[in-house]
Amino acid sequence: MAEHMNPEEFRRAGYAVVDWIADYWTTLGQRPVTSQDPPGAVAAALPAGPTDRGEPVESLLADLDNVIAPRLTHWQHPGFFGYFPANTSGPSVLGDLVSSGLGVQGMLWATGPACTELETVMLDWLAGLLDLPERFRSAGRGGGVIQDSASSATLVATLGALHRASKGGWRADGIDRRYRAYTSTQGHSSIEKAARIAGLGADGVRAVEVDPRTQAMRPEALRAAIEADRAAGVTPAIVVATIGTTSTTAVDPLPEIGSICAEYGVWLHVDAAYAGAAAVCPELRWSHAGLERADSYCFDPHKWLLTGFDCDAFWVAERGELIEALTVMPEFLRNAATESGAVIDYRDWQVPLGRRFRALKLWFVLRWYGVEGLRAHIRSGVALAARFAARVAADDRFELAAAHPFSLVCFRLRAGDEPNAELLRRVNDTGRVHLTHTRVEGRYTLRLAVGSPLTTETHVDEAWDLLSAAAEDLPAG
Repeated sequence: MAEHMNPEEFRRAGYAVVDWIADYWTTLGQRPVTSQDPPGAVAAALPAGPTDRGEPVESLLADLDNVIAPRLTHWQHPGFFGYFPANTSGPSVLGDLVSSGLGVQGMLWATGPACTELETVMLDWLAGLLDLPERFRSAGRGGGVIQDSASSATLVATLGALHRASKGGWRADGIDRRYRAYTSTQGHSSIEKAARIAGLGADGVRAVEVDPRTQAMRPEALRAAIEADRAAGVTPAIVVATIGTTSTTAVDPLPEIGSICAEYGVWLHVDAAYAGAAAVCPELRWSHAGLERADSYCFDPHKWLLTGFDCDAFWVAERGELIEALTVMPEFLRNAATESGAVIDYRDWQVPLGRRFRALKLWFVLRWYGVEGLRAHIRSGVALAARFAARVAADDRFELAAAHPFSLVCFRLRAGDEPNAELLRRVNDTGRVHLTHTRVEGRYTLRLAVGSPLTTETHVDEAWDLLSAAAEDLPAG
């Protein structure tokens, strides 16, 4: 029989692993942000199969150093400015370690009472921290849950919306007529995926025009789309509005959208995956105006709130609707606590049955940083983005491509697509920084997203200096 790692062996190995992570964070700034090796390099460096006999942790750590770490894209790097941040922190890692050590399966209250109750309280804490509408708090008919990602939140919201639109018929009969989901042309790709998984098909999503100046959904275009569908016998089921779109962090006009959804009885889901974290700061809560009309809302602490992936905070105003849509009760899960109606079983709030103790890392983060620490982190990101944007605006070769209310700056050379694509390639090839791109009104645009707790003014200034130097011989103006 194989020997298991005993507690003392685990203690020694654990110290070594924590030391390795701490050393990794310490040396991140000296590493290239991305790997230059071709596809297949890691696979080629690995043996054909596992060893017959176990190896010491030292061998594993050596291979982390030699095989894995050099071939990563380092998302925690202070020069990583791509996509949106996906940052962790020491407290989050420690909370995850405890979660892994406990190995709790939190599908029901009965299978992990503390797992369930801590999550309920953490989502109430977060709702208070962001000053979300009272209807999302667990003391009333609403409540929150941790999903793995905003993609899952959108899917669950879509299923709840279909349940409501079909007056409960969807549960037994499936898709019995044509339903439609609506989002702006800037809405996240997960909205189309949710519609496909839910059985609506890609044609089940109608892309609504945006204002070309703001990239935000045009309410009058949404109303026209809903009315056209109703006239054609299509049932409007859900509108997904966005606070902080992926391309430019545009903010859809929630008061007007919410009014339209209320008029037509359509479920309103608000996706604030990235920008929701900004609402921990009172001066940035303008972005959430109108949220009291929403049926559901989500944001990702794993993006900009120092909590490691995966942690999406998702709230509903009427938890009964969601539970009714998703619950399945086989005999082997029946228990007295569930039947009493006095507990929350989070398996009924998500697609999978099983769930791990995700709330621990959130608890660790909220307690370690406190409200003021989290606000300082968000304000730092906003200030660094503003610093970078000011450098762009002061250089006649460049232009800002969109507003930058949060910590993303969209910019480009005053030139065509090819020079901008070449600029991005040159800067990323230095290994010092990593940026990504999008298209704004059809034009190739560079994106610089600040989020790492390791990023300082020095790193943002270095990014600008690299861009400025790389643009020297590129056409502009």
